[in-house]
Amino acid sequence: MPTALARPLVGSLINEVVVDPNKSLNGIIPPPPEGLTDVTKAIELALSRISANAVETRWSDAAIPTAPWQKAQSDPAWAGEMILRDLREVITDAPIEKVWEAIEQIGGDNGWYGADFLWFMRGLLDRAIGGVGLRRGRRDPKTLRIGESLDFWRVENIEKEKLLRLYAEMILPGKAWLEFRISEVDGKTKIIQEATFSPHGLGGQLYWYSILPLHSFVFPTMLRNIVRSAKRKVIFG
Repeated sequence: MPTALARPLVGSLINEVVVDPNKSLNGIIPPPPEGLTDVTKAIELALSRISANAVETRWSDAAIPTAPWQKAQSDPAWAGEMILRDLREVITDAPIEKVWEAIEQIGGDNGWYGADFLWFMRGLLDRAIGGVGLRRGRRDPKTLRIGESLDFWRVENIEKEKLLRLYAEMILPGKAWLEFRISEVDGKTKIIQEATFSPHGLGGQLYWYSILPLHSFVFPTMLRNIVRSAKRKVIFG
């Protein structure tokens, strides 16, 4: 449970709760004719949905990716904030649909295509300072949709076999996005991988430049392994 939610819940225990039987929930929403589902059965049903990859939504999907007044990565350059980028691209023989499968399956139990230890440590650090960490995982191991959470990211935009843009919900001195764009070029597939950071003040800029050495390892490895995964999907399906 997120720290921001756990603290007020625990703090509320000092308050006495007075229940009025005349204002019972049953008086507003009557129980179903077949009766209420007991706790054991409810847990079994929930777990069966997880096993069948039939989870429609999760509590972590309820947050809004960005506030309306915040600048989004798709906003024009003149919107005013400094933008720092790590841009990488590659062209591969793997078909575009297999490349898309590899990209869409990123995160959760599938990992982040290399340097997973560094992602794990970043998740631990985020949780230690009150963030969401990596514990949210994925709703579905194969598909994503706009607005749902993905570890400490949120799907800001997705266009099948074209674009996946993730917005960072980890605690940062700024705002960050990770974007993948794919297109067909002369019968081959071009992948553009772009990490974007909008720093808050000098602290945000120092943060970005301090982790550049990690970027030089993490992001090339990620892109390289996405290509490898796509090629394996061609062979093994």
